[in-house]
Amino acid sequence: MSASYRGRLAPSPTGYMHLGVARTSLVAWLRARAVGGALVLRIEDIDAPRVVPGAAHAILGELRWLGLDWDEGPDVGGPHAPYTQLARLTLYTQAIEQLRATGLVYACTCSRKEIAQIASAPHGDLGPLYPGTCRNAPSHSGRPAALRFRMPEPAPSFVDGLQGSYAAGVADDFVLRRSDGVYAYQLAVVVDDLAMGITEVVRGDDLLSSTPRQIALYRAFGAREPAFFHVPLVLDADGRRMSKRFGSMSVTQCRQAGATPEQVIGVLAHTLGLAAPHETLTAAQLVTRFDPSKLPTSATQLDTAQLFLQAQT
Repeated sequence: MSASYRGRLAPSPTGYMHLGVARTSLVAWLRARAVGGALVLRIEDIDAPRVVPGAAHAILGELRWLGLDWDEGPDVGGPHAPYTQLARLTLYTQAIEQLRATGLVYACTCSRKEIAQIASAPHGDLGPLYPGTCRNAPSHSGRPAALRFRMPEPAPSFVDGLQGSYAAGVADDFVLRRSDGVYAYQLAVVVDDLAMGITEVVRGDDLLSSTPRQIALYRAFGAREPAFFHVPLVLDADGRRMSKRFGSMSVTQCRQAGATPEQVIGVLAHTLGLAAPHETLTAAQLVTRFDPSKLPTSATQLDTAQLFLQAQT
């Protein structure tokens, strides 16, 4: 890596930022700052029904409170504005038309229930794999159609910067635009990362399985895919992965409980192998000690109750 490194922070405004997302954001920030690279902040609000009003503003405040800044994005500007996906819909339309012109897009009228009934068993985080029912022609007339991408076989493999070699083993034609007109995450992130010149994508390893789909899209656009660096997830005290759905502790809750940014960063850094137990330090102080080889490659359990106790001492 070099000063030409371009990373990104891409939170979804579906609620406050929980500690698992904060931890991954810290790694993304350190990856960029350790090499003097640039960091872009993009709000991924493509799934409008799930967006919580005010969440984007709250997340910006949480990142700043933790000391995680950015070089392009909201309140900073830059050459790739706008930095919200809902303001970039024209780009996604153009991307689909580009793929359609090469025969890589087709209409699909299958319902989710129909796919679940005839598809193979759920494949990890990808869910049921699409069996290709509409590949040659839509299976139902008069229904609103989703648009699917003709996935190459075999699906692309890649070498992850933390997890090593990854081969998908399966390929299915995934959705680019839903039947209700909403663009899919897979398409939006590729179009955005390509337009913003992102050289490495740092994110949670729950997205490992979808990476071959995105690599296939990059190649369909005639572009080279970025490097990928998938950070293991954080589990709560009950062994569940941290999630807004489960009400996992947010950065805002830590702040309200009296924790300092240095305490939260210290706890997150400890789970990454970058700090001693109960050590307090700023994100900036971690830059010189950042060593990717020290990062864990499997999920880490975090008892957030300990953070509350630390905040009260």
